[in-house]
Amino acid sequence: MSLGYAQKLSYKEDVGDVGMSEFFDTQQVLQHKITQLAQMIKKSKHLVAFTGAGISTSCGIPDFRGPKGVWTLQRAGKGVPEASLPFHRAAPSATHMALVELERAGILKFVISQNVDSLHLRSGIPRHKLSELHGNSFREVCPSCSTEYLRDFEVETIGLKETSRRCCDPKCGAKLRDSVLDWEDELPPKEMKAAEKHCRTADVVLCLGTSLQITPACNIPLKCIRNGGKMVIVNLQKTPKDKRASLVIHGLVDKVMAEVLQLLTMPIAPYVRVDLFQIIFHQVQCISESEYAKWSLRVISLHGEKAPLPFIDLVEVTFPESPELKTAVLNQHPFLLKRETLKSRSLHIVLRINFIEGCGCRFISIDLPDLQAAPDDISQDKNIVIQQLTEMANENEHCGQSSIIDRKRLADSGETVSTYAVATNIVQYNTLSPSKTSDVSELTNEVHGGQEKVNLDDGIDIFTDIVPSKKMRSALTNKVNGDWEKVNFDDGIGISANSVPSKKVQSELTNTVNRGRENVDLDDGIDLSSSSVPSKKARVT
Repeated sequence: MSLGYAQKLSYKEDVGDVGMSEFFDTQQVLQHKITQLAQMIKKSKHLVAFTGAGISTSCGIPDFRGPKGVWTLQRAGKGVPEASLPFHRAAPSATHMALVELERAGILKFVISQNVDSLHLRSGIPRHKLSELHGNSFREVCPSCSTEYLRDFEVETIGLKETSRRCCDPKCGAKLRDSVLDWEDELPPKEMKAAEKHCRTADVVLCLGTSLQITPACNIPLKCIRNGGKMVIVNLQKTPKDKRASLVIHGLVDKVMAEVLQLLTMPIAPYVRVDLFQIIFHQVQCISESEYAKWSLRVISLHGEKAPLPFIDLVEVTFPESPELKTAVLNQHPFLLKRETLKSRSLHIVLRINFIEGCGCRFISIDLPDLQAAPDDISQDKNIVIQQLTEMANENEHCGQSSIIDRKRLADSGETVSTYAVATNIVQYNTLSPSKTSDVSELTNEVHGGQEKVNLDDGIDIFTDIVPSKKMRSALTNKVNGDWEKVNFDDGIGISANSVPSKKVQSELTNTVNRGRENVDLDDGIDLSSSSVPSKKARVT
């Protein structure tokens, strides 16, 4: 649920019960119920999930009716609660990803959601196995040809209103509309039909993180009971449908689902977010025989020139082989640079794309070919590139990997359009609360029989750039083969080709190497490989 969405909704006096008390089953009772649920899921032939705002609260998105819910605080005259991160950067919870694992295993047949946060789609639930009853804040729909457009930015309107964009089909071109319902809007027939069909077929409907108060959506799960199925409710608050349920679990939904999958021996895979953008180079066709060439460079959204690019903070443009050309800093959208350079010289451009807070990596660097020389076209399958980046991020346990998807020169306009993909976040679910590489990651490595354990607050990004660091004071004390060695550094230490852009970092590394002890005290950070570690405050133990 977006705070913007809550504020855009029309005023409604009666929104049902709010500020509802939370109940927690005792540990013994909870474990018994989790075992029951795991058995029900294992035996099910047609499992359906019905989800509400409660499965997204651990993602930093407030719910509506909880103690700190949007409507609870509004009724108390306290206004809208603060979100912990931008809505468009929210990552799926352990519950979202648990549902993905069940779907991929062929157990979960369909998901019905009342949420508008798009996290089911981001997590990997296929669109044809998902009904979003109240719409999606990131989806626009063409009212003429029914084409759907999933965005990486929050659509500016709700209530099925026209937006500022048009359908891309040249045979259509109709104005798009948002897909999010307001109070007076009816549930979309296509989504309702699919939801009702699967609930009638279901032998188990699993209701997760929903108070089951909003009609008519809350009555859909009951259709399974009429056909001999069972309804399970996992929610901290009591619901009006509890008496109809075969099993009611009062516990944190992430904890419940994580432990259910442990019992089913189904590990929850990490979530990797991959974002796309375009770089457009345009060389102006000059009729005169001037020795200079005019050109422009733009970094834009894949969704069009006027669409926002919310995950990019600023773009730095440098010219490594032309020191006379000053570095350009593009710090507001649209990211546009216009220059005039000698035709006789090759044009070597390096872009540093800096990402906003909420991304797991601070920046990536892109070394562009000489675009004046008309480089060869490139064409790769977008889905394959995204899958490769996902696998690389999972294997390396950090994000920041990037790849070009395609490059083509448009003869009619003289533009060279390049599309890039970058893994901007990775979230691990090996504990009950998700661990982001931008927050806390843990790496344990065997070194000659010893253990090396590293905790990082802001993750690791791999780049080949040299990143200037602030003043760093550090002392290295090393004991190798019984001898003590002490080294003082005025400007920090980098055990790679990179340096570390960080604020105050205090860390201590203890490592066993050949039975010796190696203690490192660092004031401002350390590079442990060919990566740079852009951290706020990192503690390494």
